[in-house]
Amino acid sequence: MPAKLPAPESSDTKAQRTRTRILNAAAQVLSVKGYAGTRLTDIADQAELRAPAIYYYFKSREDLIEEVMFCGISDLRTYLQDALDALPPDTAPMDRIMTAVESHLRHELELSDYARASIRNSGQIPGHLKTRQKKEEAAYDRIWRGLMKDAAAEGQIRADLNPPLAQALVLGALNWTAEWWHPRRGSVETMVSNAQVFVKHSLSPVPKKQRTTRRR
Repeated sequence: MPAKLPAPESSDTKAQRTRTRILNAAAQVLSVKGYAGTRLTDIADQAELRAPAIYYYFKSREDLIEEVMFCGISDLRTYLQDALDALPPDTAPMDRIMTAVESHLRHELELSDYARASIRNSGQIPGHLKTRQKKEEAAYDRIWRGLMKDAAAEGQIRADLNPPLAQALVLGALNWTAEWWHPRRGSVETMVSNAQVFVKHSLSPVPKKQRTTRRR
């Protein structure tokens, strides 16, 4: 089951718990139906509320969706940073990239409706609703940029690649899995392992022996 927002503490009010339930429902609906297809009535049904009750917690449909989109990318960034911080200090740059690939896919496909909603709808949301989301996207991008820069400095990125462009291609591929992946096509573990092989092989320098054989 996809993770929801953290369970409220006992001191939280009923209103706070209901607001969280609405956000969880909105994330689930938005991740499946998209921005254009998400209606307040669908969210209310998912949250087991009457639609007018939502306006007590959010001024409009747009405000609710903006909050989901922000939470999605913010949680994704936090999840990635926590995964990287948990690695030993001497972890090789390419291994850190492999951790980032796993973190991105697990959070996107398995753990969070919010992340899936944010990734799938990033290009559909009107610009005036994306201010906070863009700041979080930029912060997430900076983490990846640092990973790619460190790998390039250690000679773990092939010389004929432009690291920023390679990063954009990798993230584009990881994001796109939200559009087509289904458990029937393989487990998340299988998806992660295949993606790691794909990314590592694409980024890593070709061993000298292989280069010599190809020239011949």
